[in-house]
Amino acid sequence: MNRKQCLLALLLAGLPATLPAAEKTIYGLNEYALVADINVEVAAKLDTGAKTASLSARDIQRFKRSGEPWVRFYLAIDDTHQHPIEKPLARISKIKRRSGDIDPDESKSYTARPVIELDICMGKTLQSVEVNLTDRSAFQYPLLIGSEALKSFSALVDPSLKFAAGKPDCSIAANTAE
Repeated sequence: MNRKQCLLALLLAGLPATLPAAEKTIYGLNEYALVADINVEVAAKLDTGAKTASLSARDIQRFKRSGEPWVRFYLAIDDTHQHPIEKPLARISKIKRRSGDIDPDESKSYTARPVIELDICMGKTLQSVEVNLTDRSAFQYPLLIGSEALKSFSALVDPSLKFAAGKPDCSIAANTAE
């Protein structure tokens, strides 16, 4: 193989790895997100180490509506969110507890959390995302977006960036949640 053929082979070998990245959107460690279902914009933390997305909620109650499981909750973001939100329950997720959160007297090493589907807009992309509900008021960001949701956004996360996508700007006519 001559020098040109070797160079061409090296270039072509690296090409498949770079093509999918061209279709990805680069987001920062933190982004603004619009929770379209409830028309609230929040700052979110993008966490590739977490599997699921989590939204800060309080007074979470499960109930039945027409025989189907639903959940009622209040946003635990600030004092302005005083109205209950009701959504169909998608499922219950089991979240692993961190070692500092495990009570030695309790046998469970996980927490069961209700999961709902929400339409979330980041940048110019609107996606339907499964979100578990938990009180995140002790954390800086009320919305955590985990790896499953990041996949649906075709996201690449650059931790050196913050708010790279800018304010959410999803036009329902131009974007459809998948």
